Amino acid sequence: MPLSPPLACPVRSCHQPLRRLTRTWTCSNRHTFDVARSGYVNLLQPQDRRSPDAGDSAAAVDARSRLLASGIGAAIVDAFVTRAAALRPDGGDVVCDLGCGAGDALGQLRARQSIDAIGIDLSAAAINVAARRFPDATWVVANADRRLPLLDGRVSLVLSLHARRNPSECERVLRPRGLVLVAVPAPDDLVELRQATQGAGVERDRVADVVAAHADAFEVLDRFTARERHTLSADALRDALRGTYRGERTSIAGRVDALGTLDVTFASEAIVLRRR
Repeated sequence: MPLSPPLACPVRSCHQPLRRLTRTWTCSNRHTFDVARSGYVNLLQPQDRRSPDAGDSAAAVDARSRLLASGIGAAIVDAFVTRAAALRPDGGDVVCDLGCGAGDALGQLRARQSIDAIGIDLSAAAINVAARRFPDATWVVANADRRLPLLDGRVSLVLSLHARRNPSECERVLRPRGLVLVAVPAPDDLVELRQATQGAGVERDRVADVVAAHADAFEVLDRFTARERHTLSADALRDALRGTYRGERTSIAGRVDALGTLDVTFASEAIVLRRR
């Protein structure tokens, strides 16, 4: 793992650099955080916790992992990682993945390029999986909607693949001219599945919202779309729903149970932003 990733103490009014010891991270004010057996550190503060089991459930993490293992969604992840690699982060650069989940995108990028990789997610279940799979990265449980546990101006590239964004915090932690690569579901993402379970497939353009949210501090450099289509079995359809929270809705339980095979579109729109 990196010798000195730029983690900052999450304790309010502290924010001093954290230093890795054998089984803990600690700051100069002696705030100490244990390293879990799998290798991650939990920096989530009580005021940042929405529930005892915050973030994605283990069932949602497992569902997404099963889909990727069968190749479903893999082309989108690969397109995202390929674009991230083309932004040329390299040795000494810090790349932070917000809402990193089980670490697929960041782990693949770390395998391609020698970077200091930091993954942040609210879900301990997801981070635990990521830490076991990709031990050479730094994995952190934290709430990306709040203050990021990172030092000012030390990050070269922020990633967000279908996850939360925090424009003001990205501005703070990025170095001058640092980059953000954001991917959001395209309007036709899972449209067939949404029609089958909800009776409507409303198409929403999310890119405009991303641009507007970052407009004060970032300029748009590029955008692209990745799309794939698969015939999904009933089990895979349920996994797709679990991975997008819709599978937990009791109001569509009957429709989910009645699903057979279905051709489904997976699509993402991505945008590259540069800090001014």
